Amino acid sequence: MRLISSYLSKALMALAVLGCATNVIAAKPRVAKPSLILQQPNVSLALANELIEATMAACHAEGKSAVVAVVDRAGNLIALQRDDSVGPHNTDAAVRKAFTALSTKTPSRILANNARANPDSNNLNTVNDLLLIGGGVPLKFGNDVIGAIAAGGAGGAMQDESCALKGIEKVLPAQK
Repeated sequence: MRLISSYLSKALMALAVLGCATNVIAAKPRVAKPSLILQQPNVSLALANELIEATMAACHAEGKSAVVAVVDRAGNLIALQRDDSVGPHNTDAAVRKAFTALSTKTPSRILANNARANPDSNNLNTVNDLLLIGGGVPLKFGNDVIGAIAAGGAGGAMQDESCALKGIEKVLPAQK
């Protein structure tokens, strides 16, 4: 009788363990709903470097030196390159112009013009990190703004923007 009781006890324990294991195996893993996960295109380091090289080449073709900055869709600086002869303030200006173009999804020159023309927008110059000077251009992939590029120190807002647009045209021709 004791032997049967021992076997029965072990069999019941085995069934209990197996039942727990079955529940663990049968439990569905928690997976986030696809609608809660963002999948967004963004600027890669490789793309940023290509854009910078093309933009610097466009400035150099005009006999201008410059600094060029690229930010990703979150406004993070991805890459920056500065010619030796460019003033140090232009580095910060290029980063801020790129951030401005990204943040507003508008070329920084157009934003600056709109802010001067519209009294309701005059206070934009008080927003930290925005710089209302031309030279920054949003980077688009389809309908998404994936980052921005800006040039500085090439001889004024129009020249800075021209270099950036030529760089975009060379690397992302359909996105201009």
